[in-house]
Amino acid sequence: MTRWRMSRMFLGRLASVTEARRFVTHCLRTWPIADSAELIVSELATNAIRHTASSCFGGQFLVSIQAEHDQVWLGVVDEGGQGAPHLRPDSDDESGRGLLLVASLADNWGVYGDHTGRTVWALLKLDPMAAHATSPR
Repeated sequence: MTRWRMSRMFLGRLASVTEARRFVTHCLRTWPIADSAELIVSELATNAIRHTASSCFGGQFLVSIQAEHDQVWLGVVDEGGQGAPHLRPDSDDESGRGLLLVASLADNWGVYGDHTGRTVWALLKLDPMAAHATSPR
């Protein structure tokens, strides 16, 4: 059974979103959900930088990937902030739709933690036939 975990810390700056995307793409390059995972992590990393203390001087965020034969769990751990992440489905603004995108791509997602640090996570399930084509890292 394929089962592995990878995590990487990133500086809390906008350029790190690109690095986080590359990290996920590299780790999941043979997985059929790689494109969705890349978009999800991009949105979650952007939110960590825009809305949490991760963007303060010396701030960081952590990207974690946990893969099993039939699913991939993605998490972005930030350094907390005043507001809790939430869906804004009625937003007409240019920004504010990131979690809506995450919710549409993921089979499940959620948030845990508080103002001192949060994990926003997403779960992507694999088609059983596609799961056989994946390889461990």
